[in-house]
Amino acid sequence: MSQAAYVQNTHLLRTSMFDLWRRLRSLLEDQGLDPAATVLVNLFPDGGDHEFGQCIDEDGRVYSFDLVYDRETPNAAGKAVLRNWTDITDTWQHRSFPGEIANAFIWRPPSRKTVLPA
Repeated sequence: MSQAAYVQNTHLLRTSMFDLWRRLRSLLEDQGLDPAATVLVNLFPDGGDHEFGQCIDEDGRVYSFDLVYDRETPNAAGKAVLRNWTDITDTWQHRSFPGEIANAFIWRPPSRKTVLPA
């Protein structure tokens, strides 16, 4: 049985050393997300120059975005940029792929936070 796309995507986001994944980690950090605690629900080609993505951050906020780069040019992924970064937390149930997002919420590992006494 194959793993769900969000499981595979999240593993790649957190561990892969390929340019695309390294760049995406950096771009997510620029948006204030921790790649080690983010679930990457979707990331797939959606036209010649970009990939469509959706992710869930450690606080349960849901975002959609386009990762833009020339997919035909070698090494272009290392210079990718985020476009159309949108917080869809309140509307994801009525957007693309609500089933995958719901399943990713169920699957996502609990965030690891340590609360120390004051």
